[in-house]
Amino acid sequence: MLHKVAVIVFDGVAAFELGVLCEVFGTDRTADGFPGYRFDLCSADGKPVRCKSGFEISPGADLTPVEDADLVAVPAHADDAFVPDSVLEAIKRASDRGAYIFSVCSGAYVLGEAGLLDGRECTTHWKHVDGLQERFPKARVHCDMLYVQDGNLLTSAGTAAGIDAALHLVRQEHGSAFATKLARRMVVPPHRDGGQAQFVEAPIAKTPQAPTLEPVLTWLISSLDHPVTVEEMAAKAHMAPRTFARRFRAETGTTPHDWITNQRVLLARQLLEDTELSVEAIATRAGFGDAATMRHHFTKRVKATPQAYRATFRDRAA
Repeated sequence: MLHKVAVIVFDGVAAFELGVLCEVFGTDRTADGFPGYRFDLCSADGKPVRCKSGFEISPGADLTPVEDADLVAVPAHADDAFVPDSVLEAIKRASDRGAYIFSVCSGAYVLGEAGLLDGRECTTHWKHVDGLQERFPKARVHCDMLYVQDGNLLTSAGTAAGIDAALHLVRQEHGSAFATKLARRMVVPPHRDGGQAQFVEAPIAKTPQAPTLEPVLTWLISSLDHPVTVEEMAAKAHMAPRTFARRFRAETGTTPHDWITNQRVLLARQLLEDTELSVEAIATRAGFGDAATMRHHFTKRVKATPQAYRATFRDRAA
């Protein structure tokens, strides 16, 4: 179980990406029923570091907490930033003993310098994927993923994708209910579909003729137990079906069918963790219609059958 979190910073750290880690793991919400963590902000010598926005950050510790942390995280730094050898060695030791190693955005370069990316799947901000692959040719860099987990290694794409990856880890360690509750507290989606491609190209401009799809998405989430056609969605958005399909992909990075299926899988995961409902009942409530259809889509996306997923996560959620 995740209890001890150490975040390592050095000169040039990005304030927002650091803030993501502090918000998810460093904010005490135990009074509201959330898990609590021992959270340490560390630098190589325990001395202040200067972030790339120009102000100083004063860590509360040197690298000592890294030695027994369950999670060691590295926020974004410049890809050519100087990384002290002591930092690289501490990260490597943490990985060797099985701790989670988590990078946000260009923090993946630090993991590469520590020798952790060779033969491993990973990602980073879309602007850095070519550079990361060139510097660490043995890494298996994914250019269109919001985050990638390979064993104990978790890497995320740029900035806000660090939130996606952090919520994924919370969901994995503490269950969907906590992750969803935390996402609601942070006013972010508990799970985003699509990859980085949706952010590389500029989306269609928001005009009175093409309003945001947020009301439609909210309606869809509340209607997962009912079959919904693209024509019905388009009518809700006051668009022609073909226009709606193009708009949907521009805003979400995926098709309406895939988006709804992923939301249904997410709901099924939560029901498998938090209820005693049968798989057949969950399939109906999540809108799959029958257990066989749910098993097909669930296994394809989660890489485990519903029964195996429940066996793994039911006790953890409880």
